[in-house]
Amino acid sequence: MQALWMVLGSFFFATMAVGIKVAGASFNTFELIFYRGVVSVIFMALVMRSRGIGIGTTVPMMHAWRTLIGVISMGFWFYGIAHLPLPTAMTLNYMSSVWVAAFIVGGAVMYGKTEGQGPLMATVLASFAGVVMLLRPTLEQDQLFAGLIGLLSGMGAALAYLQVTALGKIGEPEGRTVFYFSVGSAVVGAGGMLFTGMSAWSSVSWQAAAWLLPIGILASLGQWCMTRAYSRGSTLLVANLQYSGIVFGSVYSLLLFGDRIPLIGWAGMGLIVASGLAATVLRTRALPGTPAEEH
Repeated sequence: MQALWMVLGSFFFATMAVGIKVAGASFNTFELIFYRGVVSVIFMALVMRSRGIGIGTTVPMMHAWRTLIGVISMGFWFYGIAHLPLPTAMTLNYMSSVWVAAFIVGGAVMYGKTEGQGPLMATVLASFAGVVMLLRPTLEQDQLFAGLIGLLSGMGAALAYLQVTALGKIGEPEGRTVFYFSVGSAVVGAGGMLFTGMSAWSSVSWQAAAWLLPIGILASLGQWCMTRAYSRGSTLLVANLQYSGIVFGSVYSLLLFGDRIPLIGWAGMGLIVASGLAATVLRTRALPGTPAEEH
């Protein structure tokens, strides 16, 4: 099933997050965005060449919009991470799946097709409830602006995912979509470094430097899987399965960083997994392609 590519992509993104956590001790945010983008550009260029995929496209504005909104969303998310508790920032960003569901169901209603949307929407909301149980986000009064930025990061990510779906519908190769996004990431990272400066390599730990290459490759693989999932799978189902990244990240946190997961956190993970399975079953029984997804 094409939507299951999102589970693999979530695993790559969660593994990449481990590298970012380690490398973040020596590099600032814009440096990480830049190095991730550069490595991803080189990696995707080699992959595209081996597959005979050119970089030329007949829809440059669609790629430009996907890249622009995706990079802005990433920047908002990093701002949220810097100014909010990490669980809160992650929860707000993972509201992207809720936004995707809202856009899809709203579009289906506009096109007069409402049957079959409610149960899928319910699985997305149930998964988000599992995320809240697992991460237990908090927000202080002086963090309202940062919270708004974090909320916008989720909405921006949802718009980027829908644009990925649109690119897939017109037959754009996944590799080309990821390539242009990587170029945009590298450009934004380089621009940010002009203001924040670069870390002195003499102060960089070897563990942080060793993660720069894997971060870029894992980002490329994660973006590729995510792009394929949104391009070829049911949008609502893919949005739900995206929450599996929270489960992978929590397991990494438990095994590698010694973080403890309380009972309510384990219950949240179980709810996420159960909701994903329920969404998969519902989608396999449903009619393909809602009008909202087609448009």
